[in-house]
Amino acid sequence: MKRDKAQPRPPDERTALYERLRWQRQTVRKKAKGLSEADAHRAFLPSPLMTVAGLVSHLRWNEHSWFETCLLGLPDRGPWTDDDPDAEMRVDHVPLARLLDEYDEQCARSVEIADSLPLDALEQAPPPGGEPCSLRWILLHLIEETARHNGHLDIMREFADGVTGE
Repeated sequence: MKRDKAQPRPPDERTALYERLRWQRQTVRKKAKGLSEADAHRAFLPSPLMTVAGLVSHLRWNEHSWFETCLLGLPDRGPWTDDDPDAEMRVDHVPLARLLDEYDEQCARSVEIADSLPLDALEQAPPPGGEPCSLRWILLHLIEETARHNGHLDIMREFADGVTGE
């Protein structure tokens, strides 16, 4: 049986990866929307690092690390050190709005970088002890990483003020 209308085609691989990652990135902002500064910096889980503000900063610096440092081989500008490998999550003094804006700017930079390369482009500077991986792998990894932390954000947001959902 023929259909009168052309069936929609699924998106190509790059578009599908971008759409999933964009949705996860937007969810970070949705989880933080309307949250008080005090709640954004409150540790609701056993780790003092697990705050909404800390996770937003962590996600921002993950974007930098994977796209700029690993993929392009640019200098690592991250705040972490050998003495404090989690420094990017220690942001008690930084307003949540600033952290979200910096995250959005870093995500836009990541998209610019990804747009300039084929999906099979390999990292210029693999992480220490790691094997080289492709832009495709980095996009998939960031979808997973951002989704995992959205789960944390969801829990912390519910603890903060009972807001649940997307």
